[in-house]
Amino acid sequence: MTKHADTLQTKHSASDQNALSTPLEYTIQPVMQDNELRDLRIERQGRVSHWGGRHGIAQELKRSDDIPRDGSVLPVFVGLGLGHGLQALLAEYAGPVAVIDREKSMHELTRTRMAWAHDRRVLWLDGEARDVLQSLSNWQMEHGGLPFFPLVDPCHVRLDPEYYRALADQLAVSQSVDFWSQARHPKFTQTIPRILLLTSTYFLTGELKAACDRLGYVTQLLQLPSKEIGTQEFVESILTEVIAFKPDFVLTINHLGVDKEGVLTGLLEQLQLPLASWFVDNPHLILYVYENLNSPWVSIFTWDEDNITSLRSRGFGQVHYLPLATDPHRFVPPRQTSFSHDIAFVGNSMVHKVQAKYDNYAFPDALIQAVETIATDFERSGELSVSAFLDTRYPEHARRFRALPDVDYQLAFETLITWQATLKYRLDRVRQLLPFTPLVAGDSGWFSLLPEKGWSYHKELSYYSELPHFYPRIKINFNCTSQQMKGAVNQRVFDVPACGGFILTDYRRQMDQLFDVGTEVICYDDPLEIPELVRFYLRHDTVRQQVAQAARRCVLARHTYDLRLRSLVETMRQSYA
Repeated sequence: MTKHADTLQTKHSASDQNALSTPLEYTIQPVMQDNELRDLRIERQGRVSHWGGRHGIAQELKRSDDIPRDGSVLPVFVGLGLGHGLQALLAEYAGPVAVIDREKSMHELTRTRMAWAHDRRVLWLDGEARDVLQSLSNWQMEHGGLPFFPLVDPCHVRLDPEYYRALADQLAVSQSVDFWSQARHPKFTQTIPRILLLTSTYFLTGELKAACDRLGYVTQLLQLPSKEIGTQEFVESILTEVIAFKPDFVLTINHLGVDKEGVLTGLLEQLQLPLASWFVDNPHLILYVYENLNSPWVSIFTWDEDNITSLRSRGFGQVHYLPLATDPHRFVPPRQTSFSHDIAFVGNSMVHKVQAKYDNYAFPDALIQAVETIATDFERSGELSVSAFLDTRYPEHARRFRALPDVDYQLAFETLITWQATLKYRLDRVRQLLPFTPLVAGDSGWFSLLPEKGWSYHKELSYYSELPHFYPRIKINFNCTSQQMKGAVNQRVFDVPACGGFILTDYRRQMDQLFDVGTEVICYDDPLEIPELVRFYLRHDTVRQQVAQAARRCVLARHTYDLRLRSLVETMRQSYA
């Protein structure tokens, strides 16, 4: 391997091994030929032997030649020898390679470890056997679970059989067991499903976990990383959980945990493990920048039935309608009701969100000047996609939109139009409440939209700790839906009735599938209808209470997270069992 070797004999002792198991003592001398290291002379317990002998180098090279160079295996040198095999392999192989060798004095003599100390393709292992095996398992998972290809140096085995032979035997066993066969376990073989739930701070994950517990489903939580997803550490944690927990499917919200490059999607396809992703926000504003996601092992559930056709056109074969719901264990009617306000609206003004897009993106002036006009027309149209709307109604601006620097810019502009449209839509409807001195709970942006007098303000409310107590204390909870959903029903329509409150909401096309409109939910279609409806239900307490009670009965019978989760599991079972 090297043209140079120290001529002084070297002694190997327990101190060299850092007190590892079965420490050995021996001395080694280099055997040189034509100023090249050809062999090692070893003396141990009064007996002399040679490392490889006359044919040692040839044998090292022959073992290395047997390794497939196509990246289908993970080569593991159990004992390095003189390093000729590793040198030949790395000359034509991109890696990775693992080397198990704890003979430090030999490394110093042959300078093998020094030669590849900074080569990222090489993983060096020299600890206790159990630690080495754990490191190899982690390394294997980081590289897709490829099978090991052990290359055992017989001289190392003769020198320290308790260490090298034990590791070689373990690798031989693991080599005969296909990692993917272990990972591709049968799915849905039991009545009770096993769900690997990707968790985050998103509000719905807690509800899903609680619903799983109530239904008796077996779950394992996997916390999403705070930074980049799709990293080796995240992939490794997924693989570890899959092998140990053997889930029937993975469940996430809004594709949280799914990296934009499609690494996780590809991994789940290799594992033949289904992924269920429940979108409770506009999937097009999330999937816009994703690639390689239209796998047969990915099932998308969308709260907005209008998205099904467009998602299927993007190549997703498994797309299902799953509307929002509520947690009746959190939104519970109070024992006694005392009203604090006649009417209130809880919602974001969108002022700061719109401004943040202007601040963070340098859109062309021609697009900026047209934002309010485009947003107003988009809000009034029935179009779901901003980009499609631009193509149809504003072709010149559509060309400017397509010319934006990258996909992230295009997504930001679509989001800007959606949020500006929502701002205009909400403002037009909240203004109709001003004769009734409404309470508006939300961000401070409302101060720049509404007049100084005629309304009161409450800071943003916590979904978990405050809203369940807020809704029952309002005679009329007013609702106007975000423009990211033009046909679907939002969260508030389920939460308010669950805790015994009354809601007045804008009509959505999909509402008729969920409620008996006029009996269980009261809607307005035009902003000008709002004042008359408010007056009527403020004057008629009994009618208002009857509607609220009917709505609560409907929600408890048809629209809880337990029921939604049961439906999702049954759909996954039918698709992948």
